[in-house]
Amino acid sequence: GGLERGALHEVFAFIGHEAAATGFTAGLAARAAANRHLLWIRQDFSAREYGEISATGFLEFGLDPARMLLLCVADAADGLRAATDALSCAALGAVVIEIPGAPKILDLVASRRLTLASAQKTVTAFLLRFGSLPAASSAETRWLVRAAFLPEKNENWGHPVFAADLIRNRH
Repeated sequence: GGLERGALHEVFAFIGHEAAATGFTAGLAARAAANRHLLWIRQDFSAREYGEISATGFLEFGLDPARMLLLCVADAADGLRAATDALSCAALGAVVIEIPGAPKILDLVASRRLTLASAQKTVTAFLLRFGSLPAASSAETRWLVRAAFLPEKNENWGHPVFAADLIRNRH
């Protein structure tokens, strides 16, 4: 309940912890979407580089895959264009834009467009970043996520645990 809806939030993965950042983002996005659909936008090659998104995995994580839509795009420009269009659809609760690397098209102006589009219909946007460093953006929050490990005494190691650092909060 503490994450602002209708805003842009960024999640950066530590190198080698892309699956953890994906799970963390999925959890935030599912909460932000509430009872509405969640659109996940990713580039075609992301599955080979960072792993395929699995409906079974989301179900095991406690998320309803029937409420999730997956859109694969050719490049970051197509992903940002699709996200801007999707954020104008009030039927969606959240949009995740998965962008690996640091494409030049993803600059302060692009993040501002996402922020404005997100606020217009109160659809929350999550920018999931792999293999890049945080840069200037108009995001409300910026997270740096990696997998965490429970002490050996704890035998319930079937649930994911994240180490998430909130490195920026505009408020």
